[in-house]
Amino acid sequence: MKILKKFIIISLIGLEALYSQTITLKTAINKTLLNHPDIKAFMLRIQQSEQNYNAVYTSYLPQLDLLATYNPTKTYTIQNSGVFHTTQESGWSLGVTLHQKVWDFGTTSSIVQSSKVDVDIAKESLAEAKALLIFKVKSLYKLLIIQREAIKVREKDLEAKKAYLAQAKALFEQGLKTKADVNRFLSAVYAAEDALSFTKASFKKVKVSLSLYMGMKIDDSVKLQNSILKKKLKINKNLEYKVVENNNKIKIDRLNIQKNQLIYKSAKISHFGSIDLVASYYKYDALNNYNLSSVGISYSVPIYTSGKLTALEQKARIGKIIAQKEKDSDILALKEEYHSLLIDIEHYNQTIKTKKAQLSSAKSTQEELNARYKEGLATYLDILDNIAIVLNAKLEILEAYYSRSIAFDRIEYLKGKL
Repeated sequence: MKILKKFIIISLIGLEALYSQTITLKTAINKTLLNHPDIKAFMLRIQQSEQNYNAVYTSYLPQLDLLATYNPTKTYTIQNSGVFHTTQESGWSLGVTLHQKVWDFGTTSSIVQSSKVDVDIAKESLAEAKALLIFKVKSLYKLLIIQREAIKVREKDLEAKKAYLAQAKALFEQGLKTKADVNRFLSAVYAAEDALSFTKASFKKVKVSLSLYMGMKIDDSVKLQNSILKKKLKINKNLEYKVVENNNKIKIDRLNIQKNQLIYKSAKISHFGSIDLVASYYKYDALNNYNLSSVGISYSVPIYTSGKLTALEQKARIGKIIAQKEKDSDILALKEEYHSLLIDIEHYNQTIKTKKAQLSSAKSTQEELNARYKEGLATYLDILDNIAIVLNAKLEILEAYYSRSIAFDRIEYLKGKL
């Protein structure tokens, strides 16, 4: 019978392991990119920019217009023997006009090119949105791992304090300890229970956030890639150059400079006007019935526009300068953040090293303190202080691993890596 029970328990454990939910970081990222509305919005912005480019590109193509008029009654003048008479008649006209831009010294081509740059900007904006979203998913995913590990640490801390509470009660009944010992350990148990409850709530909050990002339910018992917390990023002298060169925001800044240069160029040469091919054909039916057609070349140049064209040119010139300054400012902020992250990573490495040593030292004195407490050579304060050192060291190691990993991820994000 016992063998059968063991077999059933092992089978149930095996089934639970077989059907338990497993989510890798890659899966979390892919599902988020597939379902998040921000990504869909940026993809629509690309289509919007492409349609704007198509609309601007039509400036190169012939423009054909159909015109029709009908007058039920219209006053006409007629000259008869040197005297003008008037008469009222109905009339109509039907015509078609063709307009084809021949040459405008590059005004239209610059605008078309700038709209094409807008498409590139929309694509880079999508890449930036994806990179930022991936960074957020990595942060949530790793925080979920940390919160689960923190729950385990808190549970062990609670178990230890409950064990010390039971020990204090037994020693009190033997007359070896006072009621103060029991009450202090009881207070510590309550505090540990509250801390565990808070950590579990934090875990659930992170789980809900990641679940909403991914668009799927995540089980409490989900299997995660704990090993990713200890992965490191290779940092070398060329990394800063790669960050500045590949950063999505800097790429957008460069495209904005290019766009503003084209707009400035277009505004500057718009003073020269344009040469156009114009053709038309009209049929009139009023007092007289006749056809009218024309084909020719026209050249129009602005002579006086009350300073409008000059103002637009200066506006475009200032826009070009602003775009350049914005790029310089973004590069400065990017370098500042990058070097700050490197300093943080160095600090986290030192914290992990120090706290591991502290944890090892606290654990080595734990048994000795327990024995001394039973003999009355150590107080409950010594025990609780050592427990606190162990607990804080474990939690701070977890936090340092998480913070270092997020710093690496932030550098990857700054580098524009998807």
